[in-house]
Amino acid sequence: MKIYADNAATTKMSRTAIDAMLPYMEEFYGNPSSLYSFGQQAKEALESARASIAEYIGAQPREILFTSGGSEADNQAILSAAALGKKSGKTHIISDQIEHHAVLHTLQKLEKEGFSVTYLPVHSDGIVRVEELEAAIREDTCLVTIMYANNEIGTVQPIRQIGEICRAKKIIFHTDAVQAVGHLPIDVVSESVDMLSASAHKFHGPKGVGFLYARKGIRLTNLIEGGAQERGRRAGTENVPGIVAMAAALKESVAHLEENATHAAALRDRLIKGLSEIPHSALNGDAVKRLPSNVNFCFEGIEGESLLLLLDDKGICASSGSACTSGSLDPSHVLLAIGRVHDVAHGSLRLTLGEDATEDEVDYIIQSVKEVVEYLRGFSPVWRNLQAGKSQFIL
Repeated sequence: MKIYADNAATTKMSRTAIDAMLPYMEEFYGNPSSLYSFGQQAKEALESARASIAEYIGAQPREILFTSGGSEADNQAILSAAALGKKSGKTHIISDQIEHHAVLHTLQKLEKEGFSVTYLPVHSDGIVRVEELEAAIREDTCLVTIMYANNEIGTVQPIRQIGEICRAKKIIFHTDAVQAVGHLPIDVVSESVDMLSASAHKFHGPKGVGFLYARKGIRLTNLIEGGAQERGRRAGTENVPGIVAMAAALKESVAHLEENATHAAALRDRLIKGLSEIPHSALNGDAVKRLPSNVNFCFEGIEGESLLLLLDDKGICASSGSACTSGSLDPSHVLLAIGRVHDVAHGSLRLTLGEDATEDEVDYIIQSVKEVVEYLRGFSPVWRNLQAGKSQFIL
């Protein structure tokens, strides 16, 4: 049995996305900046995709900028807001401790340039407290950047309330919605979001393409110079096949949003219940305010890397956190932020289910994890010390 349970890292391209993409690789491959009709066919497809994506999030087509993915969109959004703030003497930014590194590393870059950043705690449930965010706002705050849903523990933040506060204070609000787009209903107008980042390969589109929503009136700082594409905001010939496929994948995901979420949440809760039966284990993040497909656990007395390798032997693809840091030996900054100690954070497992997952697959995962955890604990000196009372259990 082969079970892919790492959909937070990437998803399989849908047949719909592939079928939408192929004509713009084989037949309508003209450059959308060309004036002749062959190029304008590609241009029409580009603008149709832009309108379709805008409609899903409640935006205007001109507010959608195509990028290479979520990381580029995060960078451009944050650097643009910082540049606007600096012009008016505002150099304070508010974020939180569990952001994706595309956000955190960009903020660290700005700190070296003289900006100050407040990193809000997320408490043991992995959720930002709105009152703490409001209290952190200063006269010189130019940006609040809080992710819509966390890529590791799946917690969903109170975006609407945060947006309302930022709008009232006239502060730009950006959200990294890479894990949320295509999986949760989003409306940038009613949620008072000024900028939003997304990536196609998280909702069954191709890798290497994404988009940035920037509300009309926000002047963007260019990351790439060299041409007038994307209304002068991002130089370089647009990836028409990828963009068309992204729009098709998103349209399909949105059409089945509610039924997919209901199905995934039921399986998620079944998986949480089964893994909770393992002694000295703990769910990471709030049990309810989380993505429908996300399950993240810590198991005391084992190493996450060994757990992943043995699960792979059983045909299960999983991860211990963000795919962008899977080669790191350091424990997850997200798990440390919610209060997990280093030893426990090292024994983490993230399972993110696809829309086609079944109860039989979930039951197989539960049984397999139980077997592997028991096996690893069987020769773990840490586990022996815990059982002998030489060390104290944490979970």
